[in-house]
Amino acid sequence: MNEGTESSRTAAQSPEETSLVQIEPISKVAGGVPALVATAKTVWQEMGVARGVRTLLQLNQTTGFDCPGCAWPEPDGERSHAEFCENGAKHVADEATTKRVTPEFFRKWTVADLAAQSDHWLNKQGRITNPMLLRAGATNYEPVGWDEAFSLIAGELNSLAHPDEAIFYTSGRTSNEAAFLYQLFVRQFGTNNLPDCSNMCHESSGSALGETIGVGKGTVTLEDFDLAQAIFVIGQNPGTNHPRMLTALQKAKRNGCKLVHINPLPEVGMTRFKHPQQLSGWIGAGTALADLFLQVRINGDVALLKGISKAVLAEAERRPGEVLDHEFISNFTSGFDDFATAVKNASWEELTEQSDVSRAQLEAAAQIFIHSERTIFCWAMGLTQHKNAVANIQEIVNLMLLRGQLGKPGAGVCPVRGHSNVQGDRTMGIWERPPVLFLDALAREFNFAPPRRHGYDTVKAIEALHAGNARIFFALGGNFLSATPDTEYTAAALRQCRLTVQVSTKLNRAHLVTGEQALILPCLGRTESDMQATGPQFVTTENSMGVVQASRGSLAPASLELLSEPAIVARLAQATLGDRSQVDWRALTADYDLIREHIEHVVPGFADYNSRVRRPGGFLLPNAARDRVFQTPNGRANFTVHELPRHNLEPDQYLMMTIRTHDQFNTSIYGFDDRYRGVYGGRRVVFLNGADMEAAGFKEGERVDLISHFEGEERVARHFAVVPYSIPRRCAATYFPETNVLVPIRNVADKSNTPVSKSVVISIQRSLL
Repeated sequence: MNEGTESSRTAAQSPEETSLVQIEPISKVAGGVPALVATAKTVWQEMGVARGVRTLLQLNQTTGFDCPGCAWPEPDGERSHAEFCENGAKHVADEATTKRVTPEFFRKWTVADLAAQSDHWLNKQGRITNPMLLRAGATNYEPVGWDEAFSLIAGELNSLAHPDEAIFYTSGRTSNEAAFLYQLFVRQFGTNNLPDCSNMCHESSGSALGETIGVGKGTVTLEDFDLAQAIFVIGQNPGTNHPRMLTALQKAKRNGCKLVHINPLPEVGMTRFKHPQQLSGWIGAGTALADLFLQVRINGDVALLKGISKAVLAEAERRPGEVLDHEFISNFTSGFDDFATAVKNASWEELTEQSDVSRAQLEAAAQIFIHSERTIFCWAMGLTQHKNAVANIQEIVNLMLLRGQLGKPGAGVCPVRGHSNVQGDRTMGIWERPPVLFLDALAREFNFAPPRRHGYDTVKAIEALHAGNARIFFALGGNFLSATPDTEYTAAALRQCRLTVQVSTKLNRAHLVTGEQALILPCLGRTESDMQATGPQFVTTENSMGVVQASRGSLAPASLELLSEPAIVARLAQATLGDRSQVDWRALTADYDLIREHIEHVVPGFADYNSRVRRPGGFLLPNAARDRVFQTPNGRANFTVHELPRHNLEPDQYLMMTIRTHDQFNTSIYGFDDRYRGVYGGRRVVFLNGADMEAAGFKEGERVDLISHFEGEERVARHFAVVPYSIPRRCAATYFPETNVLVPIRNVADKSNTPVSKSVVISIQRSLL
């Protein structure tokens, strides 16, 4: 049985912390005055009043910087002076804090002592000011010069038996310019080992959409939300994870749009919203959002979506020619007959039992769908992190194809990305399975032969490190250990390395579980000015809807020792490749326009990059599916057929999913309160149905241990407080990343290989301590 240890744990695990958890009534409305108070408190504490106000007024502005948080887009036209949400403001304050982690800090704190602290405590210490080196056998990090650091990394890389023994990870915060240089360096080094955070989130979306509509991205723009008559939000919690999306939903609702919320937990953000920057957000009850809530069982989405499709097809039989878009189906799709037969053969009894949603509710959702001429489907991790994640998303596509809800204004599919440039990184070539056309263009532009063999994704990279088949791990951003599954297995894999390198702004767990040697390379944040040899520079990002825009930080860097991410990549490439590369890395670092010129020649859709990205709001990338051009092998959008997933739980077992609190962004923990769910003072909680608690004899607040079960293996996470909540029977929910230790490394989604963090089979026992 594996369980979290003091050195690799993702959060404090003491019984005392669990005892501090307080349960209060959940919020009835998202946003409003509490959001303003929470924002002000965090910003003032981390940045100070004057500095905080100046910085926030530049956030998401056309002449300012792009939010380093989520990837929700900004409006094309006039923007609010306060174009940010509570979580975005917290993220900015977290990055732009005035606290500093200096060499003196590292002299005081050993790695073992730091490992005993929580992730929240580590993050709160502030910005790292200097490159730091942990030598083999040392107990403390020590300062190191940049030249020595690059020389050390280059020496280790060049001593490998094969380039595939190095892993180059990327976080979704990395800019287009840094990502493009990074993949160029890695491929000139000789490998496609470019795993990224997308492997753990929307990889399933890309796989599903690529097969069915020929593009792995969403097909809508923000303007489509203004035109939609129905919006379905499934497996997503906008109020916590993408709060600015609530503004778009509120506007759509006021335009008469019907909203359908599908999720195992009712989320306040989809129930009622008070815009904190409008007068109505200060007084009154706010805007009611969801017209219909379908409380689906965890991983009951295939059954639910099939049920809605079944109701649509039944209505089409009752009203021939009035329900389905037969012209669209005939001209643009393939596989309709097989799909329709499979749906008709599925029994209502089976669909309602698997989804835990009644036939009447499924038919009500179908009626909303049928009466809408312009429908958008949005989703996030609640669909993408299951064994059958690709099937989940392809069932959405099936439903949308029935009424031709692709390639027209106000309609389309919308996978909502969780990090500000995770989509842009993939566009720039951060992918272990790069398209042949991309590699051909890269070869022509830089006169070299890129490797053609596919590299490791995130899960395969961890397995390769664990097996000793990879020896060096380099991360361009992120908190790899806390973000990945099977914490103990991943920690053991990292310890197998000869060298681990983290490009970071703040302390995190990945700095403390290392290889024989470890480096921390501190970089500029999104909020900071970037001065290079030719003058001030800006970077670009791509949001969740394919808009590429400029981002210009203005704050003074947290330290004069910081380098930009493009500069770090370029100097590492120079040190490692030497005369093997014909690229003028120094010139690219001096002037980012030169990087963008190369991108223009390699990546489709970036013509006249430097000119267009300087326009207010940037530019929209082409999307063939948006124009009803489906770049699949058969040139059509494809209906698909899927079996219903099965979970044969033992009598004492539950199906657990991980979720985020309202006081975190990914692995960055800002505090211990989740006011939207009524949890205060702690994060180690497990949400259970009240009837399940009664049947098991658990009481509210009781301390329990969670044990996951997979192919005869057990993993344990200790000291969680039981919280009664509105959740389907035999389901459980816990916070990420505290329960990543329970997610088996080998339990992955079909086709996408994404870790199955939303369908973890667990049992629950009372804690002995």
